[in-house]
Amino acid sequence: MPIDAAKALAAAPRTGEITWSPKDVLLYHLGIGAGRPATDPAELRYTLESRLHVLPSFATVAGAGSPGVISALSMPGVDVDLARVLHAGQSLTPHRPLPAAGTATATDRITAVYDKGEAALLVLRTDVADTEGPLWTGEARIHVRGEGGWGGDRGPATRREPPAGPPGLTVERPVREDQALLYRLCGDWNPLHADPEFARRAGFRQPVLHGLCTYGITLKAVVDTLLGGDVTRVRGYTARFAGVVYPGETLRLRMWRGEREIRVSAGAVERDDAPVLADTVVRLA
Repeated sequence: MPIDAAKALAAAPRTGEITWSPKDVLLYHLGIGAGRPATDPAELRYTLESRLHVLPSFATVAGAGSPGVISALSMPGVDVDLARVLHAGQSLTPHRPLPAAGTATATDRITAVYDKGEAALLVLRTDVADTEGPLWTGEARIHVRGEGGWGGDRGPATRREPPAGPPGLTVERPVREDQALLYRLCGDWNPLHADPEFARRAGFRQPVLHGLCTYGITLKAVVDTLLGGDVTRVRGYTARFAGVVYPGETLRLRMWRGEREIRVSAGAVERDDAPVLADTVVRLA
């Protein structure tokens, strides 16, 4: 079996240094659609270095290294075809506000390998700290088609009951046709997001938007509309990637605000609100 669960779980953590600058933060913000309108003061906090606020989801690309879905595939015990791989979900816990520039140590390790029958699910945890202490913890869940069925643990149920009642707020966010081409400059070079032939081999009619780009677009919408632009209010963010977004589509985001969290669902308007993010929760300070 290309995935050796015992070997992957027993492997020593992999540690490396990452560094980033305001230029990296600005590029990430543009990659998730910031800067429209370009002179809007609410957008300039994402696009002008003199007043830069760092959206917590920047942590998923900080250092411009391989994102979790790619990093996991180079861990011991994992040898799979990239065309069979999908990012299934992402969680992020910022331990303090992210600085606009920094150098930190990132430690990766696979913490679980689940047997989903027709697929395997890998869980990659990343802990990042600098000289002042922990910065953030991320957890990527990676779905590998055709690698399940060995009789392993299926893992815990992670799906939540849908929010009760109608959403308190619904907004739409258009996705540029070239959004994936721009976002991939943040470090995710998977050809699924740019090469039509590779996308067809992976089972899609055309290149798809990065799940983490949708993840960032959604968090920005929540911060801008319900949190007054205050990025420091975000204490945790998790989402399951329920479907793909094609560049050029429009995201419809429905939000339910609670006392300590905001629930969100995201769908593609042009495909009758086909779900793209589910079980999405923003935890608040």
